[in-house]
Amino acid sequence: MNTVPKNRIRTINGLPAATTGDFVLYWMIANRRSKFNFSLQRAAEYARQFRKPLLILEALRCDYRWNCDRIHWFVTQGMRDNQAEFAQQSVHYYPYLEPELGAGKGLLAALAQHACVVVSDDFPCFFLPNMTDAAARQIPVTFELVDSNGLYPMRHTDRIFKRAYDFRRHLQKHLRPFLQEQPLENPLSDLQPQVIEIPESISQRWPATDLESLIAQGPQCLGRLPINHEVAVSNLLPGGRSAALQRLNQFVNERLAIYGTERNHPDVHATSGLSAYLHFGHISAHEIFLQATACEAWSIDQIADKANGSSSGWWGTSETLESFLDQLITWRELGHNMCALTDNYDRYESLPDWSRHTLQKHASDRREYIYTLEEFEESQTHDRLWNAAQNQLRHEGIIHNYLRMLWGKKILHWTESPQIALEYLIELNNKYALDGRNPNSYSGIFWCLGRYDRPWGPERKIFGKVRYMTSESTVRKLRVRSYIEQYSDSISTNQNDCGDGDQNH
Repeated sequence: MNTVPKNRIRTINGLPAATTGDFVLYWMIANRRSKFNFSLQRAAEYARQFRKPLLILEALRCDYRWNCDRIHWFVTQGMRDNQAEFAQQSVHYYPYLEPELGAGKGLLAALAQHACVVVSDDFPCFFLPNMTDAAARQIPVTFELVDSNGLYPMRHTDRIFKRAYDFRRHLQKHLRPFLQEQPLENPLSDLQPQVIEIPESISQRWPATDLESLIAQGPQCLGRLPINHEVAVSNLLPGGRSAALQRLNQFVNERLAIYGTERNHPDVHATSGLSAYLHFGHISAHEIFLQATACEAWSIDQIADKANGSSSGWWGTSETLESFLDQLITWRELGHNMCALTDNYDRYESLPDWSRHTLQKHASDRREYIYTLEEFEESQTHDRLWNAAQNQLRHEGIIHNYLRMLWGKKILHWTESPQIALEYLIELNNKYALDGRNPNSYSGIFWCLGRYDRPWGPERKIFGKVRYMTSESTVRKLRVRSYIEQYSDSISTNQNDCGDGDQNH
């Protein structure tokens, strides 16, 4: 039986296990899946070691920032899938949706009083690190956090990488052994069935949610919860592992072959569409990696010996697969590196010195267009392409990958200062994007202001030496006509086709 690598495990309270406890408790907060999950695998190891049953608590609170129907329904659909999966295993699954603010307070601590150990997920972003730190003060037994975020253990290095090239070169030197440390597909396969008696004082105060009944009611059942009901459920992206696997299969069978050449074209559906499922842990990066590389019967022996930091040639695969792996591993895990090792990843001060200097130099430059947050939110700019991207974000919870970069650059272009631009970027992305509030999305937001990039010339008004993008050049380079037509609802009649409206080009 494979064991979870030690470099993925953090004990954060320093307390011993209680071998006389009634069960092992896995508090599922980020890796919300039953397969390819190092956290679940670690909890199962303890269950075997102590010969105790395994209890899985998956809860959803109401008071997180940017709470809304869209996020709540996506997570609830995932809980429904987990309940079905765990019903086939020798574990006890405890789903809990907080019915009102503060109703769930004390549930984890109450269960921990009866646990041998508590295992949870090591996720480096949003409110989860603060939440697990607070929980550590209430848990009277060993409390471990397990990293099941990516292929490279995010705390294996203490170096913060400032460029994708440097991180890629580091991975090319150090990733190879970790490719052979895969999580088990089914970490629960040989657990013995055991009965768990949850004390009535717990089960009556915090009754498990009837997910089947809840899902049958549809999203309108969320109306009684104290969350934001203005951000509607995305009909395009259902949540849960079943939907994630369906999207993965579609990608590797129909889109991967054209990913390398077509992924930047909004009119061509060549991207994976997996980022929201990765964010909520409904699917594992390891699983995606295994299925994608299986398409070419890839083996680890094909990896090049030389680590030169190049985005092509190292994996020894086709160019299109190599470009996908660079996104899945290099760019995605670069964000985890930043969030895991810094506390200010979401603050303006975390930008590179050169970008803050050049943006400050041009902070007083005249802006021909300045929009309020509300105008951005409602797609009320002069630029048809930008508005289309914002409409997609507002209605579906996603933006096409390439257009998300343009979307962010133009917010910088059309606000009073780079600090306000960053505030708007974080608010709009995290409020509407299903893959927001994630290390990778913060990478994208801050890239628009210079993170992970280099100075570019010529120096321009407003942007200075920060990389510049325009809607006109995007339309010239990419196929966007159908995209603009599809997402042109709620666009005012006085808008230009794709004009940036900047006389300072």
